[in-house]
Amino acid sequence: MKLVELTKTIVEQLVDDAELVTVKEFPSEKEDEIIIQIMVPEDQAGKVIGRQGKIANALRTIVQASSYINGNKRVNINIDSY
Repeated sequence: MKLVELTKTIVEQLVDDAELVTVKEFPSEKEDEIIIQIMVPEDQAGKVIGRQGKIANALRTIVQASSYINGNKRVNINIDSY
């Protein structure tokens, strides 16, 4: 499973309306790094981040572990709201 698809699948389960979630991959200046941008509605950002960032950290851990298994690249996940 691709990292963007994995991230989107997890985030869609956390928010109320899965259609409003946008997950994109952006190129990085570093060859061995991937940047994933998550966009959610402002009122849903707390559900993705969690208390003290626990859900966001768990999400980063899962995606990073998948990356190490498949491509061994560092993953940088940014969560923003609109």
